[in-house]
Amino acid sequence: MIPERPSATDAGRPAAAAWPPRGLLIDLDGVVYEGDRVLPGAAAFFRFLRDRALPFLLITNNSTLRPAQYVEKLARMEIEVTEAEVLGSAEATAGYLRDNAPPGARVYVIGEGGLKLAIADAGFELVESNVEYVVVGLDRELDYRKLTLAVRLVRAGARFIGPNPDTTLPMPAGVIPGAGSFQALIHAATGVRATVIGKPEPTMFLMGAARLGLAPSQVAMVGDRLDTDIVGAKRAGVTALMVLTGVSRTEDIEASSEKPDRIFAQLANVQAAITAALLG
Repeated sequence: MIPERPSATDAGRPAAAAWPPRGLLIDLDGVVYEGDRVLPGAAAFFRFLRDRALPFLLITNNSTLRPAQYVEKLARMEIEVTEAEVLGSAEATAGYLRDNAPPGARVYVIGEGGLKLAIADAGFELVESNVEYVVVGLDRELDYRKLTLAVRLVRAGARFIGPNPDTTLPMPAGVIPGAGSFQALIHAATGVRATVIGKPEPTMFLMGAARLGLAPSQVAMVGDRLDTDIVGAKRAGVTALMVLTGVSRTEDIEASSEKPDRIFAQLANVQAAITAALLG
């Protein structure tokens, strides 16, 4: 078992917020579950948060599911949450388009049901011609036709949007390619980089803190990826907590210029650290 330990903040960075945090942003893949397998201590951790009345928001770069589907998936793992406690990159992307695109704009989406429904529900038209925005998320039925169309549309001037930049996604059998891998291919063929909405950009972290009714300095992010969870938390002024149950490993942390504020083996260790602080 790897003990919890502090990690120095980078030079020039503000110090981490006071411990313990008043609210939590919690990643899902690699933190709470891996595919359809709940990770050790996850259900007990959420019971602990309820017992302590510690507010939380599940904040995930996965754009394939809607909040109601996450609620159902977690219920099967004996974790009870509400739709209001879930913020996915699909909803964040739809919100970005509502704020920045003309009403009813024409959007081509590479992605699964959650992303397409979120964008359609926001009032945009999902089409394959005369497109103003190309949105590229995780699509496990991706094929050459879809990629070719996206490349041609971006080269023709459509705005290129990425719900998240994750190049991989942890699954029980091993990692699979993520949305960032598809975005990189389109960038290579067009020279255009996607405007990223999800982690590590600060947008979702700031949205999450606002939904909790807290300042970013009062909130901690619990994540498993250096390149999205930790980098994004630092950019948003949120305390960065890392668990080692997902993508990034101890050797990755040691080699990285971006360091989490605290490192834990798993959620049970986060729970123990918060309990000790509350009792102390």
